[in-house]
Amino acid sequence: MKFLRFKNKVDSLNEDKSIKSGFLDDENKVVELKGDILDYHNKDIKTILENIVETHSLEDIEIEAPTNPSKIVCIGLNYKDHAKEMNEELPDRPTIFIKPSTTVNRTDNIIIYPKISSRIDYEGELAAVIGKTTKQVSPEEASECIFGYTIINDVTARDFTLGDGQWTRGKSCDGFAPIGPFIETELDPLNQKIRTKVNGEIKQNSSTSQMIFSPQEILSYVSQTMTFNPGDIIATGTPPGVGPMEADSIVEITIEDIGTLKNYLIKEE
Repeated sequence: MKFLRFKNKVDSLNEDKSIKSGFLDDENKVVELKGDILDYHNKDIKTILENIVETHSLEDIEIEAPTNPSKIVCIGLNYKDHAKEMNEELPDRPTIFIKPSTTVNRTDNIIIYPKISSRIDYEGELAAVIGKTTKQVSPEEASECIFGYTIINDVTARDFTLGDGQWTRGKSCDGFAPIGPFIETELDPLNQKIRTKVNGEIKQNSSTSQMIFSPQEILSYVSQTMTFNPGDIIATGTPPGVGPMEADSIVEITIEDIGTLKNYLIKEE
């Protein structure tokens, strides 16, 4: 099931900023639900259907980021083909870093190219959305803690990361984590085609089957030292083909069973 958060365009024009929750039905209609998306973690279809409010057309809504995470935990070098591209040995444990909540962005929105940066890179990734408070779980237990999967662009100011000698500043600019458009709860995270296009040109083209560490293994590993809150995100790493985007570029990341995350890179004035 594809869950999403959204605003009605008419409501937004009337300055009603309330965010609603729902799912996409078989006819591409948005079915509004009571409460928040995360209320439906591990709920059966009967419970979901009992909480329907009304139905909306996709043309009448604005899709928001599907979650409001307290943190985004990211993984470096988690694809075998990316390691080969970089002439790196496969890691024996996940390399982690964090993007702050202020990086969260949505599909069909602008990514600001900071005027103090000279290189902005795309990094298309599968993201796991945590469904409940999680601490010190095994990989086997981790599946029950994952609500579903979405797409994230781990946008990076590469000149910052290279110049600083570490990644925090280059990963943390406002809006540098577009997420969405949907959270898919029924997919195989290790059997998804993932592709990134910039201005229509394919830049990344791989499969999540190339992952070194599964989302469950990552969640288990990180949860030994860090508590995950409902709605937190694990960005599971990027495949080969990472590279720069010029100002005024359109970047699209597609994962076959989720959809396409689309954004526009605009230079800061």
